[in-house]
Amino acid sequence: MTEMETTTSRTVEALLHRYWGFGTLRPLQARAVDAALAGRDSLVVLPTGGGKSLCYQLPPLVRERLDVVVSPLISLMKDQVDGLVAGGYPAGALHSASTAEEKRAVWEGLRAGTLRLLFVSPERLALDGFVNTLAAQNVGAFAVDEAHCISHWGHDFRPEYRQLQALRARFPSAPIHAFTATATPRVQEDIVRQLALRAPERVIGSFDRPNLIYRVVPRQDRNHQIRHVLLRHKGEASIVYCLSRKDTEEITVYLRDVGIEARAYHAGLPPEERRRVQEAFADEKLDVVVATIAFGMGIDRSNVRCVIHATMPKSIEHYQQETGRAGRDGLAAECVLLYSSGDVMRWSSLLTKSGETDGGSIEAQIELLRHMQGVCGTLRCRHAAIVEYFGEPYPAPSCGACDVCLGEVRGVSNGSVLAQKILSCVVRLEQRYGVGTVVEVLRGAASEMVKSRGHDQLSTYGIMREYPEAVVRQFVHQMIDQGLLVRSEGDRPVVQLGAGALEVLRGQRQVQLQQPKAPRAERVATSRAEENTWEGVDRALFDELRALRRTIAEESGLAPYMVFGDRTLRDIARWKPVSAAGLLQCHGVGEKKLEQWGEQFLEIVREARLGGQRNRPASDDSDS
Repeated sequence: MTEMETTTSRTVEALLHRYWGFGTLRPLQARAVDAALAGRDSLVVLPTGGGKSLCYQLPPLVRERLDVVVSPLISLMKDQVDGLVAGGYPAGALHSASTAEEKRAVWEGLRAGTLRLLFVSPERLALDGFVNTLAAQNVGAFAVDEAHCISHWGHDFRPEYRQLQALRARFPSAPIHAFTATATPRVQEDIVRQLALRAPERVIGSFDRPNLIYRVVPRQDRNHQIRHVLLRHKGEASIVYCLSRKDTEEITVYLRDVGIEARAYHAGLPPEERRRVQEAFADEKLDVVVATIAFGMGIDRSNVRCVIHATMPKSIEHYQQETGRAGRDGLAAECVLLYSSGDVMRWSSLLTKSGETDGGSIEAQIELLRHMQGVCGTLRCRHAAIVEYFGEPYPAPSCGACDVCLGEVRGVSNGSVLAQKILSCVVRLEQRYGVGTVVEVLRGAASEMVKSRGHDQLSTYGIMREYPEAVVRQFVHQMIDQGLLVRSEGDRPVVQLGAGALEVLRGQRQVQLQQPKAPRAERVATSRAEENTWEGVDRALFDELRALRRTIAEESGLAPYMVFGDRTLRDIARWKPVSAAGLLQCHGVGEKKLEQWGEQFLEIVREARLGGQRNRPASDDSDS
């Protein structure tokens, strides 16, 4: 290492500890930061919680220059800037929601050359006048966040992102860095091509989120199921994602009726109401938000412990992004997807009718939908299914953090025989009826409709009467997911034989069907991540520290996680430092925050240790 490289390394370490309270960069973060400091273009694909923001926040401090970050959401810009400024970082943003005072501070920082990071939207960056202003500031580099938005093959294509192609020609000497949490190999290549990246450093992290517990549960009584999941996370931040505004409102009313304080959040609400809900959630004054996935949340609360999908998302990328709001602090969180194969038809209809797919990409969106259906409808490790979709092998035989690997779903021993019975029934019904009729005939329903049509005379009538209706329906849906059955288009879809059905009927192909268990709300299997994150933590002290954090946040006008995240509070409650030097050893405690709030947290720890209210640790030498 040269003398210059050694100096730079020391500067990086000093700044990292001063502003973020971290000792070292993670290996992939170090690669991305090194590329930025060397003036190279880069493509950085790191999962949510993988620390990609730090990759573009640190270099401008080291080089003492201005970098520009392109971000698609005002709320995300605001969250990042507020968090950075709270730690003493010179950052700002320009967007339509900026106050006159905020805009004035940004322009003063630009003129004085003290601003290090400027967040803007792609629309603002396309304005000639604004680009000319930036050109006069000698911008060091551009960071394009949510870079998948530039690709037709991405899950959230935005036409305005294509305008970023002009950056290379307008700022030929400025490196461009593309950042995203979700991109398949195809999307990665599209990003490189669209942004004209020059021999970029490719930093591709693991797409796995081992701290998340994935559960895919057959949707039967939606509201009741959501309530029971939320009861497992009482007093913790939770998000319930819905497909429509109507679903959002219905679920919110139900939850409030059963005593769970929840608020709706969707595009149909007045902007002021959306702002109040968002701020209440970020400030930890509200724990449950029910939101439409189409509108998006844009909330960066780091300690979300539960994400529920009331409907299947339309792509694995969307699922990865939305579940990615859980456990951003690296601690364990639960993600529950309530699934029905009818979700696929609903999404297909919406995509076909919508004009938002832009330029003939409906086929691409349908393909993404089918991949998501495959994750939901198969009996295999959820973590493995997700990461392999992104082109990453999953070497572990069991993740220990999904419903399949935790033994909450099981394959039925006679899956092929049951599949033959269902397919035979569809044949006897001449492929002319929907799922409901097929289920009625299989279970031997004595309804007038069945009798009037003569279905009670069919050889398949009642051959699955020993199974509950919900279970038989789920078996039929699983066969649809596997392509053995297909549903016709239209308002009254009928069930027909799919590819491979005849092989199953002839006994030439085996079928695996699953029958989920129904875990009680108060007792479900725990993952290794859940067990490890609380090890050695004094929970009563953690609650006291959390209360202090909320008080400080209210007094400072910040979201609580901007003071200290849950991981930091657990570290403090685990090690119980009694001095400033000891507190600095805890994850996420930097010099600025130590100076502002350190003594208040230390006072609570000292009282806990010296007051005799809890068991003392074996050694008081917590500063070592």
